Amino acid sequence: MGTIIAVCISKTRGTQKQACASAQLIADWGIQGDAHAGCWHRQVSLLAAEEIDAFNAQGAGVQPGAFGENLIVRGIGLRTLPVGTRLRCGSALLELTQIGKECHTHCAIYQKMGDCIMPREGVFARVLTGGAVQPGDAVDIVLCTAPLPLQAAVITLSDRCAAGERTDHSGPAVAARLADAGFTVAVQCILPDDRAALERTLIDLCDRRQLDLILTTGGTGFAPRDITPEATRAVAERDAPGIAEAIRAASMRITPRAMLSRAVSVIRGKTLIINLPGSPKACQESMDVFLDQLPHALELLRGIPQDCGR
Repeated sequence: MGTIIAVCISKTRGTQKQACASAQLIADWGIQGDAHAGCWHRQVSLLAAEEIDAFNAQGAGVQPGAFGENLIVRGIGLRTLPVGTRLRCGSALLELTQIGKECHTHCAIYQKMGDCIMPREGVFARVLTGGAVQPGDAVDIVLCTAPLPLQAAVITLSDRCAAGERTDHSGPAVAARLADAGFTVAVQCILPDDRAALERTLIDLCDRRQLDLILTTGGTGFAPRDITPEATRAVAERDAPGIAEAIRAASMRITPRAMLSRAVSVIRGKTLIINLPGSPKACQESMDVFLDQLPHALELLRGIPQDCGR
């Protein structure tokens, strides 16, 4: 059990949050009156009081809200909780959606101290059930016996689609197929054929969002800008080559040009990443190969015991 030490809000983005006596959490929105509330996955931010104490012991002298956090909680190691953990905060119920965040610009705290704890220690949540919160309220981890739905991301790699010069048909088709198969498609985005951008996005989705599956489409051929396999290998911790090999083997029965695919399949943490080709038709044909095997594979990655001998 933990305790809320401070509740902080800011009415406009880019301004420091200020401590307040209480706040109202709104389901699927966030804290009423807070600039970061909205229909997205980072509706409420939380930070452990112990981490702030340790940082202030180095002479930082920060006040509640300085890191952009909504709730300061003492007594729970927030950073160690997995995505999907549910927290009862006062009368409200939150579900963790992200651990840590990428720092795009160094804040004033970083400029002063050469460090900032929010990118690595902050956690983010969406509001499942609204309610009032105030300092002194208890924070409890709610045990949930039902497994989380399998969560996926779909990334389209295309310079022209990213520039708005061409409509992306492959990404939506892949996302729809996943949704029909029972997946929650948490992220769907378009990126240019830029290796660094893809690597950053993959790391964020694997490490911070902790998704089960990422499917990329495009950028797997011989063209100079086709960098998807290289970016995917760069973030990999383990290989899962059988999936890419099976896709190529099945595709060779359709077209001999399948031998030109450089697509890979890998694992980072508990996330499976699979490269798909760029055309909507080829994406569907590729998914025909592996889609029915994904629940078993992803449950193994989650650490759920499986009967692999069947």
